[in-house]
Amino acid sequence: MASAAAAAAARKILGCLRPLRSSSASLVSRRLWPKDCVDGVGPRFVEDGLACPSSSRCFSAWRASSVTLKSDGDLDVAEVAPFPGARIMYTEDLQFVTETSPSTVPCFRVLSENGEELTKHFSEPDMSMAQKMYEQMVALQVLDSVFYNAQRQGRFGFYATCTGEEALNIACAAALRDNDSVFPQYREPGVLLWRGYRLQEFADHCIGNYQGHGKGRQMSIHYGSNKLHYFTVSSVLATQIPHAVGAAYSLKMENKQRCSVTFFGEGAASEGDFHGAINFAAVLEVPILFICRNNGWAISTPASEQYRGDGIAGRGQAYGVKSIRVDGNDALAVFSAVKAARQLAVENNQPVLLELMTYRVGHHSTSDDSAKYREVAEIRYWSERRDGVARFRKWIESKGWWDETVDEQLRKDLRTEVIACLAAAEAKEKPPLSDLFSDVYDSLPKSLEEQEKLVRQAVQNCPQMYPTDIPL
Repeated sequence: MASAAAAAAARKILGCLRPLRSSSASLVSRRLWPKDCVDGVGPRFVEDGLACPSSSRCFSAWRASSVTLKSDGDLDVAEVAPFPGARIMYTEDLQFVTETSPSTVPCFRVLSENGEELTKHFSEPDMSMAQKMYEQMVALQVLDSVFYNAQRQGRFGFYATCTGEEALNIACAAALRDNDSVFPQYREPGVLLWRGYRLQEFADHCIGNYQGHGKGRQMSIHYGSNKLHYFTVSSVLATQIPHAVGAAYSLKMENKQRCSVTFFGEGAASEGDFHGAINFAAVLEVPILFICRNNGWAISTPASEQYRGDGIAGRGQAYGVKSIRVDGNDALAVFSAVKAARQLAVENNQPVLLELMTYRVGHHSTSDDSAKYREVAEIRYWSERRDGVARFRKWIESKGWWDETVDEQLRKDLRTEVIACLAAAEAKEKPPLSDLFSDVYDSLPKSLEEQEKLVRQAVQNCPQMYPTDIPL
């Protein structure tokens, strides 16, 4: 029989440990929701695994007991292993952990496909915000339509739409604070639009004139804005994820009460950058949201060929990160989940992983023909029956906040504006040749000065080989 002191030490250790269990009925989860939510219920975040908030004190208690802990009748005590690499308990059963969970992480939703509320436990935007959210979704649709066709006409070189993911874009943006640092992939222009990036700025950048953000040195969709806390897009997969963790660590050190947010697809989550970054975030306990847009396709690679486990949300527990899976085509569900996740991240200095389930209706980019690797019927099903914008519109119409007449006029006005912005962008002057070498160093190094001199000599020697609309 263990002594009373040893039993007390055992209780202290076991009280800190929350072992994960395999049965779906005992899946470790806790309802976490902003303080103002009705009854404190809402989206469920899967817990961050085995936790011991005071591991060093527990270890001291274990050493002080110096006993092998057994059952004492009232307290079911297992022997605790003191290995520094994990907080575990011993077992005499030789049993392998299964490769998949008995049940998948559930997908949180609020609206049915017909726009009907399935629950009352969600963060509901007021009329003004809901109308703005829908207007911005429509603006994204119109922007993509006009710009995609403009690229096909040869007016600029490259474009990628967010068709099918507009609701996700805007709902995320609306739930964040405008000064949260965003590290995008390349399919989140809605965040910029929500924060005040003008349609003319989108056009200037894609055309590559002197007023464009990239000054003609970036790909067409590589938007960015220091003023709007939106870091410039890089098409290289997953490089933004470690950067976002570093930014979150800085926000924590400076006690800014803000969070860092990084977007990526399920394909990018196969990159090593994702795994290294989320582990750093968990260990350093930084305020960051990892938002995965799981749209089913990494260019032509289906999700079924990306992973064997339970999607992306299922990886959270392995890294000690709270996670949630959300219907990404349900704007209210996304808005509610991101708002709750942001509160968790900022108030507790902890990372949160959100997997937003959606579908990429458009081609991966203008360099892609998705009909070569997926059925047209599949695309039509998602665009006609599972569209997130249409679902959100049904909800605001049921509230009496929208109607067909207003919708038609909005789409007409936006199309006219986007076309005018594109024409205005084309009429503007191109960036000067000197901009090829500026904006990297505070003062131009000698090596770049020599390169600029060589380029100017080449233009002077062979003027017919260079465009005439670029100021020298």
